[in-house]
Amino acid sequence: MLIPEFPDFVPLTYKLRTEMHPQLPMTVDGVSEYTFANLFLFRKRYQYQVARVREKTFILSGIQPPHSEGEQERKFFCTPCAVPGRGVLEELFKTHDFWKGISDSLLTSGRNHMEEWGIEFTEDRDNFDYLYLRSDLAELAGKKYHKKRNLVSQFQNTYKSWEAKPLSAELFPVAMKILEEWRDQKGFDGDFVAASEALEHFRGLFLHGKVYWVEGKPAAWCLGERLARGRMFAVHFEKALEEFKGIYQFINQHFAASLPTYYIHINREQDLGNEGLRQAKMTYRPCGFVRKYTAVLH
Repeated sequence: MLIPEFPDFVPLTYKLRTEMHPQLPMTVDGVSEYTFANLFLFRKRYQYQVARVREKTFILSGIQPPHSEGEQERKFFCTPCAVPGRGVLEELFKTHDFWKGISDSLLTSGRNHMEEWGIEFTEDRDNFDYLYLRSDLAELAGKKYHKKRNLVSQFQNTYKSWEAKPLSAELFPVAMKILEEWRDQKGFDGDFVAASEALEHFRGLFLHGKVYWVEGKPAAWCLGERLARGRMFAVHFEKALEEFKGIYQFINQHFAASLPTYYIHINREQDLGNEGLRQAKMTYRPCGFVRKYTAVLH
C-alpha cells in the first residue's frame, strides 16, 4: 500500500487513485469533495496529505487558505468514511485547528460520545451541497421552473442547430479551447487549473461529461461523476461561452436528461458563502442538501 498508517502522511498524488477511489464513492451521504477526482484536482489549493486508519477511513490533512485579507490560514483534517476513534481524533486535534466536512452519517454515528469527549460541532452552511432531483432538472416541469423552461426554449429557438457528444480523448482539444476562451471572457483563472487537469485525466479519474457545439462552434462542456453508491451524480464543472444566451440553462437541462434514470439526485456542490451563487442555486429549487459540519476540541 502507498498510503501509510496514521500518524504518517504522504502527499495526495495521482498514483493513490487505485487505493482511494473504490472506497470513496461508497460513502452514503454523497459529499461532493469526497471523491478521488475532487481531492486530486484541488490538492494544490488545500495542500492535501493522506493517511489511513486500517479498515476504517482515510484521513485527509489540508490547509484552508484565508478567505479575506487579514485572515490566517488554518489547518484542518477530514475523515471521509468513518469516525476513526477517540485516540486518533485527539492526536489530530493536537496538530490541526479543526475537523472539516463531517457528514450527517458520521455525525449521527457517535455524536453523543464525541460531545462527551469535548468535541463541539457547528453547521457549515457555506459548504452544504445542493441536491436536486434528476427528473426535476431534466423535465423543468411546473410553475416553479417556468423561467428556466422559457430560457431553454429561447435558446433552442435562437440557435437552430446544436450538437452534444460524450467527452472523449479525441475531444480534449475542443474542450480545452472552450475552457481557454471561458477564462479569457472572465478575465481571471478561477478553477482553470483544476478544470484543465480534469479534462486531461478524465478517464483515470472516472469522470463523465459532454461537449456541446452551437451552430457549428464549440460552445460548452460539463463534467462530473457518480457518488453515494451510484444513486447520485455530482456535476463538478460546467464551462460555456457567454455569447450564447441561455446556454447554461440549456446544458443543465440537457445533461440531466441524458443521465441514466438510476441517478435519483444531482449534486451541484456548494456555494462557498457567495451570495450570488447561492441565489442562482436556489432558483433551481433544491430538494435538499448534503449537510456538513465542522468541529473543534475544547
